[in-house]
Amino acid sequence: MKPPLEKFIDRIEALQSTGNALFPKGIFPAQRSNSILGYRRPDTTMFFSAITAFTLQSIRKYCSPESQAQIDAIRSRVTANYPDFQNKDGLKTYNFWKTKPSRHFPNGRWFHRFEHFRIPDDIDDTAFAYLTTDPSQEELFWLKEKLTLHANGAKLWIKNTYPEYQKLPAYSTWFGKNMYVEFDVSVLSNMLYCILHYELPLNVHDEASFEYIRSVIQTRRYITAPFRCAHQYPRTPLIIYHVSRLMAAFKPDALLPVWDLLANDAENLLKTTRNRMDRVLLATSLMRLGRATERIPVEDYSAKDFNGFYFFIAGLLTAYENPVLYRLSVNPLVHMHWTCEAHCWTLLAEYEALWNQQRPEGALSLSNRN
Repeated sequence: MKPPLEKFIDRIEALQSTGNALFPKGIFPAQRSNSILGYRRPDTTMFFSAITAFTLQSIRKYCSPESQAQIDAIRSRVTANYPDFQNKDGLKTYNFWKTKPSRHFPNGRWFHRFEHFRIPDDIDDTAFAYLTTDPSQEELFWLKEKLTLHANGAKLWIKNTYPEYQKLPAYSTWFGKNMYVEFDVSVLSNMLYCILHYELPLNVHDEASFEYIRSVIQTRRYITAPFRCAHQYPRTPLIIYHVSRLMAAFKPDALLPVWDLLANDAENLLKTTRNRMDRVLLATSLMRLGRATERIPVEDYSAKDFNGFYFFIAGLLTAYENPVLYRLSVNPLVHMHWTCEAHCWTLLAEYEALWNQQRPEGALSLSNRN
């Protein structure tokens, strides 16, 4: 009988599209929904496929040779789709949806008809595209310069944040000539992960981005007002997951002062959180931060445990800088939730891989690692 980690990877691979009218070959099926409005549509997005490939790639060294080969094949099939989501003018930035022509809010009836809902390329999808491919040094330095052109204060100043952050020259979530500036602590964590992974030189914008992450943790705003800190990932377990991944991988000096605070908050939240997938996120984060946790029996999970769990959202009113509309943007009525079964299994695979490493009897022998 296969161990749980290998079973999870089998399930993930089985969910990867072989090509149909909704999902091209290599894309993982995803859905967008709003349960309050009774709205649900299949969504052809790059996001879940790219983040699934990245997460599997990050645990590859803990897997058997057979699973490593599967992960390599999954990643190759995912990245073959990236040109369809690349900047419409051929630049090396990437979009949540297909770009040539724009396929925003695909497979729906209304949203795709309105230009207001067509979004520019973003630093989140771009980070995962770079992390799952082999960009040249020239491309990486171009990206670094591109980020500075859209950072806060380069063209526009952020409005939808706390007053003390309005002059902070951190990176914005969005590329795009006239797009508003937005800070998202999880999105910033992902791009900084990319920057540190490729050992790119840090500048004032990187330092400001680290400062934003540190501050929202230290002030506890990521607990008391997660939506204001992360429009795309507006729940505390999601923020903890993203920030802890960055911290554990690179131990950036700017975030070391909040290491214990983040770990303590994760421990306290794990004691009260009932959602089974949120518990996986928190336990994974704690293992990364060096804290012991009780075993979660992820091998007993089924797809039913994914019900009610969402990893990513879009707030339909966050684009408006009008203070009244922004206050309304926190209402779940105007939130679209994105879900992906394959990514949920990936989160379980990630948990299992990290759990195996923290107990010597469960770790793979060195001869089985590449």
